[in-house]
Amino acid sequence: MSASLIYEPAGRAREYAPLALNLYRGCSHSCTYCYAPDACRQDRADFHGNPKPRVDVIAKLERELAKGSEVGMQRMNGQKDPVLLCFTTDPYQPLAAETGITRRAIELLHQYGYPVHVLTKGGMRAAVDFDLLSTNAGDTFATTLTFLNRADSEQWEPHAALPASRLKAIALAHARGIATWISLEPVIDPEQTLEIIRRTHEYVDLFKVGTLNHHELAKTIDWPAFARRAVDLLQECGASYYIKNDLRRYLG
Repeated sequence: MSASLIYEPAGRAREYAPLALNLYRGCSHSCTYCYAPDACRQDRADFHGNPKPRVDVIAKLERELAKGSEVGMQRMNGQKDPVLLCFTTDPYQPLAAETGITRRAIELLHQYGYPVHVLTKGGMRAAVDFDLLSTNAGDTFATTLTFLNRADSEQWEPHAALPASRLKAIALAHARGIATWISLEPVIDPEQTLEIIRRTHEYVDLFKVGTLNHHELAKTIDWPAFARRAVDLLQECGASYYIKNDLRRYLG
């Protein structure tokens, strides 16, 4: 089980997907709040400055799928649980365009009956693979959005796609009939998070709302007030949403 590329997330990650696959070691987006270097026990400078594909990841994935993954459940309709790309890296960091690994991984997962959930800050870089994604197959496309303000994004997420590119990508996915969702986590500026909901609810099928963890700024945010305002706004917009456990506890 521990050697499987496809694995069952635990803790907070489990609220996003039943299965996951990390295709790369490291991520050049260099988000200042990134938890992944610690989770991967990797030096932060190396993690962000020297990302690379996992060794022989596609060959290993194909072998793992061919022999039958040890993880994952068949639903009542016979469909396998979806696999999320990715938790500890980004499937559409610039490296993905150079290697083609993300596209090949999606093709393999589909070949063996796994729906794919994409979660990225890569913006329009991800659009190159929209032809592979289908709501009928159980696929979804998601982006993490923390800001609308370009300057804030460049400060906190210096090499990720800018908010405008992420918004364009998720709107395009929706227009192509792909199920969409937005991860509103971390919440760094509550007002911008609420404005994201207002601007996107017409083309986003689901919002997943969390908090900010492991950062001093979190102590300055009125989480009960934000939680109530977020739920009220989501309901007012008629949006589907999931409040993550870290935020739900503030709702009383």
